[in-house]
Amino acid sequence: MKPQYWIRWLSQQGAPRLALRTQARRGDLFSQLMGGNGLDDPYPLIERMRGRGKLQRTPIAIATFDHALARSILRDSRFGVRATQSFNVPRPLQELGRRFPLPPNPVDPPSMLVIDPPEHTKMRKPVASAFTPRAVGRLRDRVETVTEQLLDGLSSDGSADLIADFAVKVPIAIISEILGFPESDQDMFLAWGDSMSPLLDIGISWRAHRTALLSMEVMNGYLDAHIARLRRTPGEDILSSLVTGGELDDHALKATASLLMGAGFETTVNLIGNGIAQLLAHPGQLERLRAEPELWPNAIEEILRFDPPVQTTARTALTDAEVEGVTVRKGTTVVLSLAGANRDPEVFADPMRFDVARANAKDHLTFSNGIHVCLGASLARMEGAYALRGLFERFPELKLDGPPRRRQLYTLHGYEKMPVRLGPKVPVPEPTTV
Repeated sequence: MKPQYWIRWLSQQGAPRLALRTQARRGDLFSQLMGGNGLDDPYPLIERMRGRGKLQRTPIAIATFDHALARSILRDSRFGVRATQSFNVPRPLQELGRRFPLPPNPVDPPSMLVIDPPEHTKMRKPVASAFTPRAVGRLRDRVETVTEQLLDGLSSDGSADLIADFAVKVPIAIISEILGFPESDQDMFLAWGDSMSPLLDIGISWRAHRTALLSMEVMNGYLDAHIARLRRTPGEDILSSLVTGGELDDHALKATASLLMGAGFETTVNLIGNGIAQLLAHPGQLERLRAEPELWPNAIEEILRFDPPVQTTARTALTDAEVEGVTVRKGTTVVLSLAGANRDPEVFADPMRFDVARANAKDHLTFSNGIHVCLGASLARMEGAYALRGLFERFPELKLDGPPRRRQLYTLHGYEKMPVRLGPKVPVPEPTTV
């Protein structure tokens, strides 16, 4: 392993890891939430913190769990995504880490996830064409076909792990098509995604960091060859259009592809898994969906609100800013709990209740807000709706076959395993519009 990767880990993960563990032992609720105590069920800790004010200074960072304030900061031009002072890491150590760039990836510039305008505008504009309503609509038939094929492959009255056997396979097939990747390479993408997703957390172990970087290096070589192939024989996919359009150099192309692979996959996998878990835990709500299938789109919004696949994000003050009577100094990072905002009682009546008919479920902040709102939100919603509706229609007696296991990540909140007994399979229903 290259020596500079040790420095990157120490500056971006090792120092925050030590700070989180130290403050958690001292009783800091925010450190406990971010550092491990909230991985399986973060909501009790979130509710304890909600009562401490809209904007809270913790020993680790400034944070908010308030819907209106989180939405406001996400839309505030005084805040950006460049992290310059986070988790009390000494500035010299941060600067040292930045001297050693990684291969193109979703968590370093020029990834859209971590850049502000005007660079963000330049990167986002050519990609946005892949996610217009018309473009997403063209994928509808493919989403339905992939879902039905996967359901056909599940054995009637058999057992399954609905994460590995179903939830991961729907979005990886669609994002592969968007990026022009051959179907034969999908298992490789799944392995890379599993290895690299911890990079979105704070305070991961050296082992997890090392595994992510090794996957990143292999993926970088793969993308070099893939982009060269698309230059020779472009297809109709979005990556081909970006390659032939000439607006992005190879480094930016690879950063964009890796971000779309991660964002287009991880969010939807967690949406499907969390949706299965909530509907099985609330059988009355599932019965209502069977009686009123027109509620399925709203049910997806309620799943996104109630147990969001992305729990948190952050913004950095680009200038001194007065927020809720608190001066947030330039360069200071504010952590925004999307999960907390989504259960704010000022916005959602009885927010701890899972209700597929909730009138304002779509007011959640799961897909962020402002200029960094998720490009693929409508695609994720469509994939989730087809997958969950199809699963419960084809296997109406489906039930858990042991406790599901959560992924041990905080930011990306989902399941690693979900063992079920499928029960008898019913015939394919007539085509419906979701």
